[in-house]
Amino acid sequence: MNLEDLRQLRRARDVMDRDYAEPLDVPALARVALMSPGHFSRSFRAAYGETPYSYLMTRRVERAKALLRRGDLSVTDVCFEVGCTSLGSFSTRFTELVGESPSAYRARSHGPGEPIPACVAKFLLRPVRNGEAKAPGRP
Repeated sequence: MNLEDLRQLRRARDVMDRDYAEPLDVPALARVALMSPGHFSRSFRAAYGETPYSYLMTRRVERAKALLRRGDLSVTDVCFEVGCTSLGSFSTRFTELVGESPSAYRARSHGPGEPIPACVAKFLLRPVRNGEAKAPGRP
């Protein structure tokens, strides 16, 4: 993969990071990366080790976790707030990445993690699929 392709993929990834709540799909992201949808999907997976959809859903679940910790929104409201259109799909993906349902996550106490700086919390609390290898130094 050449550097120009990586630069274009990073542009698309930045759009997912910034606009995760918008209705993003592979053709739209491929346009940002100036690639065909098929080439974009294959290149993204090769560069980042996951599909564009998986990356986007991980961003959405990260944001959903923060909203659920606040406790002032329902799971349904959080689902739509982070850009998901199906509560069932959101709950399934959330459970897959976090290891518990959004309702269970919302219901439990989150007090001890509050003083952790956001940059550390983002690394430590990033959702990963059950069974995936964990990063070094990660619980």
